[in-house]
Amino acid sequence: MKNIAKALVLALAFGFGLHHAGAQDAAKKAAPKPPNNASQTLFESWNDIGRKLTAMAEDFPEDKYDFKPTPAERSFAEQLLHAAGANYFFINPVKGEKPPAGDPKRSEYKTKADVVAFVKKSFADGAALIKSKGDSGLNDLWVDPFSNQQSRFSEGAWGILEHSGEHYGQMVVYYRVAGLVPPESRPKK
Repeated sequence: MKNIAKALVLALAFGFGLHHAGAQDAAKKAAPKPPNNASQTLFESWNDIGRKLTAMAEDFPEDKYDFKPTPAERSFAEQLLHAAGANYFFINPVKGEKPPAGDPKRSEYKTKADVVAFVKKSFADGAALIKSKGDSGLNDLWVDPFSNQQSRFSEGAWGILEHSGEHYGQMVVYYRVAGLVPPESRPKK
């Protein structure tokens, strides 16, 4: 009986080993895809955070758009306007235009539809700018309006992406405090 058990264990181990070796051979045969070029990576990352913020803007109930977790915080709508508006502190100077005077005012974007349209437009404008620059434009210089320092195009774009990610994280908290589940945290269908 012991010999049968040993033989069974060895047969199973040998079978798993062959299966694993076959999987390794298949992986070796399929060459990995080459990496995206730098501007494509930037473009996809820009669109990804834009997609997440747009999904939140479209999903959050309009009757909660002025919700604040505490009185000292921005409202949900103000968070969206701030994150999307910050894009123009990058886009405008790169295009040779003046940066905005400040955050977009909630009184100018009265409805959920107004806010959603602004969020979509700001990320579409940034995506078009990134696409127009391509790899050859990533090192183009522009003047950061906050530091009055020259910066590379790619550094400015990644900085705005990071800023948008910070506000995305803050708005996840708004969702949770309001008793809601953010779109990215829901089970995928």
